[in-house]
Amino acid sequence: MADACVPAPPEKAAPSVAELSDDEIFAQIVAGKLKEHALEATLGDCARATRLRRRWLEKEVGTMPEGLPHEGFDYESVLGACAEMVVGYVPLPVGVAGPLTVNGKAYQVPMATVEGCLIASARRGMKAITSSGGAQAAVLKQGMTRAPVIFFPSAMRAAALKSWIEEPENFATMKGWFESTSRFAKLKSCAVTVAGLHAYPRFVCFTGDAMGMNMVSKGVNNVLEQLEQHAGFDDMRVLGLSGNMCCDKKPAAINWVEGRGCSVVVEATITGKVVRETLKTTVEAMIELNTAKNLVGSAMAGAVGGFNAHAANIVAAVFIATGQDAAQVVESANCITLLAAANGGEDLHISCTMPSIEVGTVGGGTILKPQRACLELLGVAGAAKDEPGAHARALAMVVAGAVLAGELSLLAALSAGHLMKAHMALNRKPAAAPAPAPAVNVE
Repeated sequence: MADACVPAPPEKAAPSVAELSDDEIFAQIVAGKLKEHALEATLGDCARATRLRRRWLEKEVGTMPEGLPHEGFDYESVLGACAEMVVGYVPLPVGVAGPLTVNGKAYQVPMATVEGCLIASARRGMKAITSSGGAQAAVLKQGMTRAPVIFFPSAMRAAALKSWIEEPENFATMKGWFESTSRFAKLKSCAVTVAGLHAYPRFVCFTGDAMGMNMVSKGVNNVLEQLEQHAGFDDMRVLGLSGNMCCDKKPAAINWVEGRGCSVVVEATITGKVVRETLKTTVEAMIELNTAKNLVGSAMAGAVGGFNAHAANIVAAVFIATGQDAAQVVESANCITLLAAANGGEDLHISCTMPSIEVGTVGGGTILKPQRACLELLGVAGAAKDEPGAHARALAMVVAGAVLAGELSLLAALSAGHLMKAHMALNRKPAAAPAPAPAVNVE
């Protein structure tokens, strides 16, 4: 009698992509079966995805420089938040300048830079400020902006939108639409500019301790939908959520005049003794230079917001260290530096007015451990518990205070003729000693 049929063993399931070896996965990338931009989602391992993407890049360009590191980085924190197509990271030196006393509190300010002399110069300015009693700073206003561009069939319809928004009752309705999208966002104002068939409503919004671009964009998008559906503007056409009157990451007079982010003014009075002994110059020389350089020179250059010596230098270094959007240095470095004699001409009064410092202590790059550590160093990491927006305001005032110090030190160096000497000492490596001459056999 024939044996009974024995059922075949179940087929072994094919291994998942993540179970394959690196070589097998790389072969699939090369064959186009796996997308190099989606490796994190496919493998569930961000560090492995970065390693394999480096192999892919090496094949694409013919080399993968060893100098670009990739090990020892928390790639999970980057995923979906800070960067895509990651192949490594760029280490930057971070120094501290201080103590800087602002509103009675002393700070050691973290600065990430590759420019020698910058931190040393800022530290000298901070020493002058702190030894003269410190700086005082105030936030004049706080609000992030977004300005979409809307197209209408006629200029009169664009004007009608402006009139509608300017009615207090309508603005209150619009404010409700905006604030329904977030627990923290508050719509403060909206001014509409009309250019023919185009309308540009510039929304100004409070965003707590976040820099707030995403928060504002979400609220504005909802307002636009409601205007079209429920306010009688069904003939409007939104051409773009940003119409460049915001104005984000571009030099613009509107940020200089109206402000964006935190508008800050900071001042200090430097004693004549400190000017002479620490800054190595005179009150008169610094005032004369500031007028000729920062006011007249900048005016002759047609500057917008550039009435300063090097505010962007300080802003960029603090921004990179604390996880801010580095591209927003463009408008955040708007600054006018003013110097005047004080106390009968014996002392020096200096102020910096900065109308558009765009900072946050939550979200964006502030979630990365090193950047958060720098915020912790300043005591402003995360959201302020008792007063929303307080950490962002404090950070903005520290940035402005650091700029004040940088302006003070550079103007002093220029007026005393010390700038090039300092840069040659701290911004240049000494030349390598010449190699010894080969021995000559004279036998």
